[in-house]
Parts: sequence; C-alpha cells; structure tokens
Amino acid sequence: MNGAIIVVLLLFVLVIIALVAWVVRGYNRLVKARVRIDEAWAQIDTQLQRRHDLIPNLVNTVKGYASHERETFEEVTAARAKAISVQAPAELAEAENGLTQALGKLLAITESYPDLKADANFRQLQEELAHTENMVAGSRGHYNASVRAYDTARQVFPTSVIAGAFNFEPRDYFEVETLEARAAPDVSFE
Repeated sequence: MNGAIIVVLLLFVLVIIALVAWVVRGYNRLVKARVRIDEAWAQIDTQLQRRHDLIPNLVNTVKGYASHERETFEEVTAARAKAISVQAPAELAEAENGLTQALGKLLAITESYPDLKADANFRQLQEELAHTENMVAGSRGHYNASVRAYDTARQVFPTSVIAGAFNFEPRDYFEVETLEARAAPDVSFE
C-alpha cells in the first residue's frame, strides 16, 4: 500500500513539473516573440528618423530653386512634424502615408527646375531618400512578420491559454493604407 501511494505521489509530482515546464516554455516563447517585435519596431523608428532628418535638407535645397512653392514646403514640414509626434503603429503609418504624399508633391516640383535636377547636392539627397525608403520598407516587412509570428503564437492552442492567462495583448501591423501611399515617392535621377 505504501508503495502505491509513493508511485501516485511521484506521478502527481511529475505531472505538476511537466505542466510548469510547459507553461514556462510557452510564456518564454511569447516573450521572445514580443521582444522581436520591439526590436523590429526600433529598426523602423531608426529608418524613419533618418528619413525625417533628410527632409529639411531636401526642402531647403528645393527652396533655393523654387522659393515660390511655399505651400508645398509647409505641407511637407507639417507632415514631417506630425510623423515625428506619433508613436503607435497605426497612427504612425497614417502620418507616414501623409508624409510620403507630401514628399511626392515636393519631388514633382523638381520636374519644372532642370537646374535643381542637375544639382549634385539634390541628387545625393534623392539617392539617400530612395535608399532610406527601401530601408523603411524592409524594416516594415520585418516588423509585420514579427507581429504575425507573435499573433500566431498568441492565438494557437495551447499557447493561447498562456497568452490569455498572462495578458499578452495583440500588436498592430504597420500598414500602408492608400494606393497613393503604397507607391514610394518617385525619385528620378535623370
């Protein structure tokens, strides 16, 4: 009789240990996924900061050739300020969409100014902007893939039980909303 009780207690302890190990493993998996999202968001933030830093130089260069395009300069400046002031992915995506559209208008102005298009400083800024836009797109893809992996882990059974118990909240994707914003600014080097 004593041997049977010991075996039952031992099995009970093993089941508890297995259950605790399963919870710890699932919890750690969700934490790692959440950390990957934060890292990916930091990459987006870095690239967007670079983009935001380029814009004043670009505006000032264009102003030198097209000083009467004040409304466009103000629109780009306001869109940049809005993009800098927001943090949440959905709000930031909307602000960045507006900034992309304003930049498109600014770059369209350059078509009327052959001297501006020939300016070496302007061409370098255009190249840096095009490179930065590519980096933003890549960072956004990495971020969204990280969100997808996290949300999948958060929603599938049995990890969903752990996610619910420990309040792992869903994360927003960083999405481009409009067709106009989906197109990167037209950067022409001709």
